[in-house]
Amino acid sequence: MQRYFVKYRANENRFLIDAEDRHHLLKVMRMGIGDEIICVDPEGKSAICKIAEITDEQVVADVVQWKDEHSELPVTITIASGLPKGDKLEWIIQKGTELGAHEFLPFSAKRSIVKWDDKKSAKKLERWQKIAKEAAEQSHRSYLPEVEHPVSFKGLLEKAQSYHHKLVAFEEESRSGEVSTLSGTLKKMQKGETLLIVFGPEGGLSEEEVHALKESGFALCGLGPRILRTETAPMYALAAISYHFELLR
Repeated sequence: MQRYFVKYRANENRFLIDAEDRHHLLKVMRMGIGDEIICVDPEGKSAICKIAEITDEQVVADVVQWKDEHSELPVTITIASGLPKGDKLEWIIQKGTELGAHEFLPFSAKRSIVKWDDKKSAKKLERWQKIAKEAAEQSHRSYLPEVEHPVSFKGLLEKAQSYHHKLVAFEEESRSGEVSTLSGTLKKMQKGETLLIVFGPEGGLSEEEVHALKESGFALCGLGPRILRTETAPMYALAAISYHFELLR
């Protein structure tokens, strides 16, 4: 059943669908009066709804049955990615959303080849958020992940102060056989706690950046014995987190 994150409700049992979702519902899915969809409100509550009315501005859907879903990780994961080349960040956002990430925080690293252009920022952010929304709907998430405006490395350190746990994926730790930091951190985490994981760009993090992260309370962790690409490493971490919190328990 098609799923939509809906911002507005007329009342407790009526959703109002507009803009791109209205177009997708009518023109792409070819739905009409009486068809059923799943609507998710901003608080993460989802319901099976029946299309009751179609106007030029919106689609009105009435709640048939509220659903009791549990599709979110019990901990909150933020993926901080050093700005990579091409469409790699889009891939990270799409697949990371499917694997349960709560938030994405791009940052400008010393070795980032891509330089953030504030003039194009609005369109970039809009596209990234749309990718997250479509992936969240496809994977039946109850929460729509946020894609933050890219920050400087200094801005990353400032934002990191609010997290319960902080890790940085560092390939030198993998080479030296480090295997316990990630698993040890997950074992310590309690339901509802937050974890920020930092991943460098294609060229990795500089020694100065790694030192600054350690000074800010980050622990260095390896991700297995193989060296992973910048777009693969977040998926490894999220899969490990899902295994620990969802499959083992």
